[in-house]
Amino acid sequence: MTRIPADGIPVISLAGLRSGDDAERRAVAAALGQACREIGFFYAVDHGVEAALCDRVFEQSRRFFQLPVARKEILSIRQSRHNRGYIALADERLNPEQGADQKEAFNIGVDLPLDHPDVVSGKPFRGVNYWPDLSHWKADMLAYFDACLQVGRLLHRGFSLDLGLPETYFDRHLVEPIATLRLLRYPPLPPGASAPRLDAGAGTHTDYGNITLLATDTVAGLQVANRQGQWIDAPYVEGALVCNIGDCLMRWTNDLYVSTPHRVKAPAQERYSVAFFLEVDPDAVVDSRDLFPQQAPKYPPITCADYLAQQLNATYGYRKPAP
Repeated sequence: MTRIPADGIPVISLAGLRSGDDAERRAVAAALGQACREIGFFYAVDHGVEAALCDRVFEQSRRFFQLPVARKEILSIRQSRHNRGYIALADERLNPEQGADQKEAFNIGVDLPLDHPDVVSGKPFRGVNYWPDLSHWKADMLAYFDACLQVGRLLHRGFSLDLGLPETYFDRHLVEPIATLRLLRYPPLPPGASAPRLDAGAGTHTDYGNITLLATDTVAGLQVANRQGQWIDAPYVEGALVCNIGDCLMRWTNDLYVSTPHRVKAPAQERYSVAFFLEVDPDAVVDSRDLFPQQAPKYPPITCADYLAQQLNATYGYRKPAP
């Protein structure tokens, strides 16, 4: 099932990707490929993430962000070299030239114990998570993380089919991937106030990794730039995940797939969303020649961890070395 709503972002059922029928899987893969080439965004339905689990994650997110600032700051991302923890209001600049974003967030990565070899060695993006002292919070977040990871792996099988690769091509790069579950809260504008800029909630940007899976509440805010340079709304679609291609996968496909600029307007009422950013394994080398050996590469090869570090260093002031 694929349909194109008025906003131009396709709604694609992922059910066929689980079919034992090769033709059904290839039909969904073709729909995904078309979306990835033309706009870089699509809504995924029949994705397999239980609605009840999604509801619990949103409720747990509200519980956390309602805590006093001092309790949230105990878990600050400034203490982590591995992109984990609480990001305070105005601490992030997705569009550095336009100023700070009016949102707060919390990042959760792959959950590793303190004695894991990658944690002990200080491997980038392999640190421990920070957990607030809230009942069932950790269990709900890890369950949602795992559910999104399965969707991400499934989508990569669809991408492989669309790109003419073996269906399991990306599996070997998604064994222990860099992945981040991010809770987001956008505070409402004060009564009578106007936004300082159109992307005051989240600055105009592209995502850094392979794909993003975004669950939203019903409050409007997300906007996407189409290929004609027009900003279009990405409205709430019940039961759907908003999915988009990130810079790393665009680079890997030699710009065949599109990593599309998007932004979030400052909402008139409080807005929550939950994003899952999926990259590949940290040591995986992103090199378009592996996919298209006959094409001249537009980018030099780079490991996933090095590429992500470059992008994050440009976004967070605290990650920059002191002058």
